[in-house]
Amino acid sequence: MDKKKILIHPYIPNSVPEIKAEMLNVIGVKTIEELYEDIPEELRLKDEMNLPKPFPSEYDLSRHVEQILSKNQTCQENLSFLGGDCWQHYVPAICDEINQRSEFLTAYAGEPYEDHGRFQTLFEYASMMGELLEMDVVNVPTYDWGQAASTSIRMAARITGRTEILISKTISPDRLSIIQNYCKPTVTIKLVEYNTTTGNLDIDDLKTKISSKTAGVYFENPSYLGCIENQGQIISDVAHSHGALSLVGTDPISLGILVPPSNYGADIVCGDIQSLGMHMQFGGGLAGFIATRDEERYVMEYPSRLFGITTTAVEGEHGFGDVTYDRTSFHDRIEGKEFIGTATALWGITAGVYLALAGPQGMQELGKLVLQKSQYAMKKLSEVQGIKIQFSQSSHFKEFVVNLDGTGKTVKEVNKALLKKRIFGGKDISIEFSELGNCAVYCVTEIHKKEDIDRLVQALDECLNEGEKRR
Repeated sequence: MDKKKILIHPYIPNSVPEIKAEMLNVIGVKTIEELYEDIPEELRLKDEMNLPKPFPSEYDLSRHVEQILSKNQTCQENLSFLGGDCWQHYVPAICDEINQRSEFLTAYAGEPYEDHGRFQTLFEYASMMGELLEMDVVNVPTYDWGQAASTSIRMAARITGRTEILISKTISPDRLSIIQNYCKPTVTIKLVEYNTTTGNLDIDDLKTKISSKTAGVYFENPSYLGCIENQGQIISDVAHSHGALSLVGTDPISLGILVPPSNYGADIVCGDIQSLGMHMQFGGGLAGFIATRDEERYVMEYPSRLFGITTTAVEGEHGFGDVTYDRTSFHDRIEGKEFIGTATALWGITAGVYLALAGPQGMQELGKLVLQKSQYAMKKLSEVQGIKIQFSQSSHFKEFVVNLDGTGKTVKEVNKALLKKRIFGGKDISIEFSELGNCAVYCVTEIHKKEDIDRLVQALDECLNEGEKRR
């Protein structure tokens, strides 16, 4: 009788039976099952995993993976106008050159300890971000805007001793989901309506819902729908009059021309630095920031690492390192403010390079360029029969909502037709914001030329009037 063949899996290191047995012997257990004894039986998979057969040959595996990847449609081979929290901006070559240096590429939360070059780089990043935001303290980046917003909210709850947060309904549904999950069960989330004509927060609804339980009011500027919120000071005043904090989410690349949230009463500012030198990637290239004033009640509630500068024992030399490290989960997993884990330090370094390269004047010129191009796109798109720019009464920075109700076609149908012309249309929000109708968020940045926008307008006109031309 043949013995069952034991598979030594080519993808799994140490799968040779003799090596596995020796490893188990070293750690003092007889079977792998003993390592899983804390996991309830009902949660364990009893059957073999339904996996495809492995490729023993490295070449065959490489070829197989490349065939799968070749199905991807990227923004390099297509013209993209996709909006929605991940944007196609130009990434200067120096950003990739610097962040791929060996001492930075392995910058796990800024480690190792003996390499203070990384500490200084992250300090410089935080300093430039602070200047852009007109805030004193900026953290080492965390996973993404979703976590940055969630942490900002939990900070507000700890600072005020309250358990309720009001959030504008114009927030990204994905980010709202992250916040709701992250803040359970200690913080209650309530949504504030928005004006469907202007896209701005409904002040009357805010005044109705805010109370002595409210720890903070969170809104974004520009919003997920692309509108520039012109009521920032009013919202902050309402929050402060009830003892709550004003929390603002923002895209930092807009601050070359827009007034920083700190100027209209924001106590905590957060957002994502993806626009500052990071490529669009599948599940990566995002990094959240949090910024506050240099006040103890704010600083001591950061769960993230903060880098500062100080003098050393050597006269004339300075060192860079952690500020109040004992408040973090890196210092104490149990007593830390929150469990943060891995920080996206490499993207902080990258954003620092981008900001240093652009400088104040460069950021201002970039902001003007994005604003001008997006305004041109909105004007030209509004001239296409059946297309309407939603929230046309409001100002926009780089994103705006295109309404297709008058075209007789869905966003999905239009985007499918555009893809045949090698164009990515706007992000479909018809389900996320069903009250707006058949809509998509379009994005125009500095990478788009006039010819690109005109090509989009012509393609849309052809897609929408294809039936009439046939007749």
